[in-house]
Amino acid sequence: MGKIIFYEDKNFQGSSYEASNDCPELTSHLSRCNSCRVENGCFMVYEHPNFMGHQMLVRRGEYPDNQRLMGMSQSDCIRSSRMIPMHKGNFRMRIYEKENFGGQMHEMMDDCDSIQGRYGMSDCQSCNVMDGHWLMYEQPHFRGRMIYLRPGEYRSLRDMGLGPVDMRIGSIRHIIDSC
Repeated sequence: MGKIIFYEDKNFQGSSYEASNDCPELTSHLSRCNSCRVENGCFMVYEHPNFMGHQMLVRRGEYPDNQRLMGMSQSDCIRSSRMIPMHKGNFRMRIYEKENFGGQMHEMMDDCDSIQGRYGMSDCQSCNVMDGHWLMYEQPHFRGRMIYLRPGEYRSLRDMGLGPVDMRIGSIRHIIDSC
């Protein structure tokens, strides 16, 4: 089971709040969140409530300054978090070039360090995650902004939690149990 502790101020100062599951709105527990410590498991942390906006994967460790961790420009606080459950078994997802499952479709069962290089797709705008938990990255070779996806259908990048952000998907990797 995962465990994360959020702190109001940088360097683990101020009031704290401990979570071991999803938290769609941290400000109901803390006035702000500027540092965190992951004791067990993996979590995605988000700059907006309800798992929206810029997001970052955090594993066991200490994160004394959220602004540097996430590279957030509009906010200096974590506003929501989602626990990533352990997954044992197969990984499988279908990616689509266009929104609403349109355009080219490819089924994936392993990491892809470049969707352009492997599939000749210039973009990925929708997907269906059948098995496992995945991260989509803005750039090839698992770099840049990321999006966490759990099993389900995602008809657009907005459904994936980005909101009105202009982002292309460059690479995709599954989240393994070693969080």
